[in-house]
Amino acid sequence: MTGLATENTLIRNASDVETFARRCFLGSPGDQVGIELEFLVFDRTAPARQVPMARIAAALPPLPGGSVVTFEPGGQLELSGPPGSLPGAIALLTADVNAVRRALRDAGLALGGVGLDPLRPARRQLRLPRYEVMARFLGTPYGSLMMCSTASIQVNLDLGDRPAARWERAHLLGPVLVAAFANSPLSEGRPCGWMSGRQAVWERLDRTRTAAVPAGGDPGAAWAEYLLDARLMAVRDTAGDESGDGAEPYRPVLDGSTFRDRLAWSEHPPTLADLNYHATTLFPPVRPRGWLEIRYLDAQHPASWPVCAAVTHALVTDDRAADAALAAAGPCAGMWSAAARHGLSEPRLRRAAGACFRAALSALPRLGAGPALVCEVAAFADRHVTPGRAPAADLLDLARGPGGRLPDWLAQEGRI
Repeated sequence: MTGLATENTLIRNASDVETFARRCFLGSPGDQVGIELEFLVFDRTAPARQVPMARIAAALPPLPGGSVVTFEPGGQLELSGPPGSLPGAIALLTADVNAVRRALRDAGLALGGVGLDPLRPARRQLRLPRYEVMARFLGTPYGSLMMCSTASIQVNLDLGDRPAARWERAHLLGPVLVAAFANSPLSEGRPCGWMSGRQAVWERLDRTRTAAVPAGGDPGAAWAEYLLDARLMAVRDTAGDESGDGAEPYRPVLDGSTFRDRLAWSEHPPTLADLNYHATTLFPPVRPRGWLEIRYLDAQHPASWPVCAAVTHALVTDDRAADAALAAAGPCAGMWSAAARHGLSEPRLRRAAGACFRAALSALPRLGAGPALVCEVAAFADRHVTPGRAPAADLLDLARGPGGRLPDWLAQEGRI
């Protein structure tokens, strides 16, 4: 597969897959950041009630910052802010989040600053073909929970002039950041046994598509192997295409076949479009797409998400901060499950998080962050990192306290 490829270009062998994988690491050498925020939405008078997606959409105002609005399968609201410098991206998305909060409040709704729905069972609202296939493949209960009951912060970072370094940093720092921002300890009103229950849900899905890509070494080769060895979720339904009856263009693959297996099929060899689609059905904690998608962060309170974006950006893109953070996070490499289960109560993760936040605080002024954002990061560190209490600990206190506090907290956007 050489030169410019079209969607119909055939993918004939593993070498073609590697060519595609390496192109995923060809992107901007800059330092821009893009931030995508997902929020569960609650009825302020009845937080345990499901909120129809149409009610949310009808309440949304024009967005001054230019964010793109989409919905996840369970009706979670997603705001994708314009990419830019760290302070610029945060300023634009903050304006949009504030506008949405005001409009939803007037409509009797509230944004939930949690990574896993703490009250309501999973219920899908979107019935798009992609989600029909995904639901059949992933199954219940964890597929439904992931699709309908989780919310995250995704931080998208330029690859810079050393993509391999940023790729490795994003992975090695992952467990520490998962622990520091763990914010999903409840499900159906009870502790679920994990500080990041959202991350626990991901760990219970098909690990050929949700485990971390091996970091270190050659990232293009590692991503190619991951693409090849991940199970196929769906293949193009050529009979449906030809019938013209509007049939679903993809059908689920439930026999465990991988993309490597598909290369050996004699009929209907895969095309570049098929490989592109396959890549969109893989959900590792860090995914390359011409930039880095950092996907392992729980949603945060609507007023505190800038801390999560700023710390992640600083530690991955600033060389001095990264060196200090990696030295501290080394003993925690690969501790994804421990980070999700224990958060900052795990001593190694707590110590590493303290060093990482100090490194980020040092770097943020170099990255153009103003005093207000630096103070927000410092306040988060004082409240959560220094005492070893991730945001999830506050939610557990609500759940274990006198009755009624959790619904009130959700209805008031965490102001009690």
